Amino acid sequence: MTYGARRVARAVRERPADGQPLWRQRDFGFFWLAQTLSVLGDSFSLVALPLLVLQATGSVARMGLLTGAGGAAMVLAAVFAGVVVDRVDRRKLLIACDLVRMVLYGLVPLVWLAGPRLWLLYVVLPLCEAVGMLFAVGYVTVVRGLVGTGRLTEANGRLNATAAAAGVLGPLGAGLVAAWAGPANAVAVDAASYAVSASCLLLVRVRERAGDDRSPKGTSMWRDLRTGVSYLVRHPVLRSVTGLLAVFSFLSLGINDLLIYHLKHDLGHDDGTVGTVLAVGAVGTIAGALLVARLRRRLGFGPTWIGSIAVCGAAFAGLGRAGTVPAVAALSAVYLACVGVAGTCSMSLRQEITPESLLGRVTSAHWTLQYSLAPVGAAVLTWAAERYGTTRVAAVAGACCTLIAVAGLCTPIRRAGRG
Repeated sequence: MTYGARRVARAVRERPADGQPLWRQRDFGFFWLAQTLSVLGDSFSLVALPLLVLQATGSVARMGLLTGAGGAAMVLAAVFAGVVVDRVDRRKLLIACDLVRMVLYGLVPLVWLAGPRLWLLYVVLPLCEAVGMLFAVGYVTVVRGLVGTGRLTEANGRLNATAAAAGVLGPLGAGLVAAWAGPANAVAVDAASYAVSASCLLLVRVRERAGDDRSPKGTSMWRDLRTGVSYLVRHPVLRSVTGLLAVFSFLSLGINDLLIYHLKHDLGHDDGTVGTVLAVGAVGTIAGALLVARLRRRLGFGPTWIGSIAVCGAAFAGLGRAGTVPAVAALSAVYLACVGVAGTCSMSLRQEITPESLLGRVTSAHWTLQYSLAPVGAAVLTWAAERYGTTRVAAVAGACCTLIAVAGLCTPIRRAGRG
């Protein structure tokens, strides 16, 4: 058994002392509710912001440029997010992030009253993505303190399942609101959701970290950054997962824009149909989140992760050829289910085997490396779709995603332990 496999096996054998069902744990319950409400609002922006750009310009390339700008800000923020998370009160940080995003997204519908202002989206979305990355790193570190190491996959699966359930209602509602009142008003719902999420987080009690669980005081930020990257690079399984996910993210970050463009431009459907398809697709995320803990226990981390990436590639390749709304929705559901399985597995693995004092920095390093080239990929994918058509581009990108799974068979991921 390799070093990475031994570390995984040791980590997954740990079990928390508290055997109380997760839904009966007060603090996890409020945290769970906060994230579900936040995702409900997020899913409105997921539909509304691309529709605002498409409404004003009619260009999928401009949609991809906005996605790329947001992704670039996310990557830049990821570089420093882990250092910040490991040095501050994580609960207060999460609340502050919610409030900042509430204000920023709230500006969009107010400014849009005077007419479309595309420049505002190129300001608001990158800032919100940067703050969102800070929130995401903090969120990952808090979950372990709420449920313990042994129930991380279960907790992450439940969080992702209810977030996906909110994602079913969100795109559907966003499409209906956009069709009835305009996409800008859908963004207003997102802003309101952050206020409710912050209120729920005020009721959560997060376990206080011991002094030796915090990033050492007096160390430089650059040294802290190197520490997180060093741990990630030295661990064979984490290193392999991060490298392969970097290629996957390059290929897939722009898939939402591609899907919207395919439905509206190629198939000629309206905003309501876009919201409905994304909502049906989110059902796949629910299924994946509910199945991931069982799949990982039965198959082990490696086969579960590699298999889900392979199916993602096949579904992606088929999206561009799907000529009916039901076919697009079904392939989207399969793709999102497998993305959810792979993502939950990799996140749980990092939480399980990373020391508490390094968790923020390792998570930050992982996401920085994973998404470093993704903004470029989103711009390239959407530009290529506009020039060569969604059918060809989706087929090539999907085939490349499948090759990532094949490459995973040649890494320590294949032998990663059960749990």
